[in-house]
Amino acid sequence: MPARFRVGITRDFLKADGSLGFGDIGIDVLAEDSRIEREFLPDYGSELPSKVADQFDALLVLAPKVTATTLDGGRRLTHVARFGVGYDNVDVPACTRNDVLLTITPSGVRRPVAVSALTLLLALSHKLLAKDRMTREGRWHEKLNEMGVGLTGRTLGLIGLGNIGREILRIVAPLEMQPVAFDPFVTAESARACGVELLSLDSLLERSDFVCICCALTPETHHLLNRERLAHMKPTAFLINVARGPIVDQAALTEVLRERRIAGAALDVFEQEPISVSDPLLKLDNVILSPHAICWTDELFRGNGRAACRSILDVAAGRVPEGVVNRETLSQDRWKQKLARFATM
Repeated sequence: MPARFRVGITRDFLKADGSLGFGDIGIDVLAEDSRIEREFLPDYGSELPSKVADQFDALLVLAPKVTATTLDGGRRLTHVARFGVGYDNVDVPACTRNDVLLTITPSGVRRPVAVSALTLLLALSHKLLAKDRMTREGRWHEKLNEMGVGLTGRTLGLIGLGNIGREILRIVAPLEMQPVAFDPFVTAESARACGVELLSLDSLLERSDFVCICCALTPETHHLLNRERLAHMKPTAFLINVARGPIVDQAALTEVLRERRIAGAALDVFEQEPISVSDPLLKLDNVILSPHAICWTDELFRGNGRAACRSILDVAAGRVPEGVVNRETLSQDRWKQKLARFATM
């Protein structure tokens, strides 16, 4: 019997009854290759155990952690396909050390996350939640007290000008805002080609009416917006975070919002998730909160799943996939040998 390429899918894609929790996530594309055998893993909790590295050629991973304990000593696992673009639940050095390729799905999240940022921007500028509360509480006569902020000519500051940041620029273009960006990995020429002015972070915070965080969480970006940097924002400015919570010092932000030193914020992410029900941030009326799910739509899950599964199909066929995070793995002899073996299966 021909060898099979075994794919393990983490259990958190399923509801308690065994049905897919997110609807169509595109895993049907794996059936296009008769050599692929797929199965959903047991519920291993927050961290995948070491035995999966010897049982599967690829893993499709949602939330469970893939750690050094998962990977060290395993010889079979070749590919971890992360469902999404964040990979803070995956130990990248351990992947590289064990000749395991890590991929993400930038094409699947690009439009849904950018639209989510726009959704929060519009909700803040039109004071949507305040007006909703006013209507429900019978305070119709107070509507003159909740004047919104028009967007034409306002400055939109993007922290991060990568996949998501550039898509935000495309979808907000008709609103005629003035875009600026901070990204130390982007040249001024590349930024100008996108129609955006590149600034230092402090200058961006001082000029922007809306600040949108869309960069990756790395050791360098942890608490990038700390108490000192938040002090650079205008008192009329709004902060939007659709990236990762620890990029912002949440305690400092809570203080800034409580004291009305900025106009408001919209947060889809938090330093600790889920956020505690006793967190003081939840008591503030000038912040919109979402449980790290603002972009959860059928479009997002279908796009992420199909992109992740296409990367698995590529590896199973002996091809280098798109969305590789640890590109240095591509030059490692043992990983090349693994890939070559799949090409001849």
